[in-house]
Amino acid sequence: MSFKPLHDRVLVRRVEQDERTAGGIIIPDTAKEKPMEGEVLSVGSGHKSEDGKVTPLDVQVGDRVLFGKWSGTEVKIDGEELIIMKESDILGIIEVSVASKKAA
Repeated sequence: MSFKPLHDRVLVRRVEQDERTAGGIIIPDTAKEKPMEGEVLSVGSGHKSEDGKVTPLDVQVGDRVLFGKWSGTEVKIDGEELIIMKESDILGIIEVSVASKKAA
């Protein structure tokens, strides 16, 4: 199925965090919080102002973003749990530096 959000909305897939802490302790599923980091899967056309002009969104498909804990609406599309949220719910875009990519 294909899904395109309307206006200034964004479709995001949560990115799962590591199951271990930096000290090596394994975190059980019951103690985990939902991740607040995700990957943008689809974006709407942009925010429409009162005079009818459309301002494009700052996020693009493929961006890794950080969002608020209670942001958006959870939906299930093709059996996968995704989140639809307004662009204003996104706190920022995570930019991975070249050095950290090589280390991983």
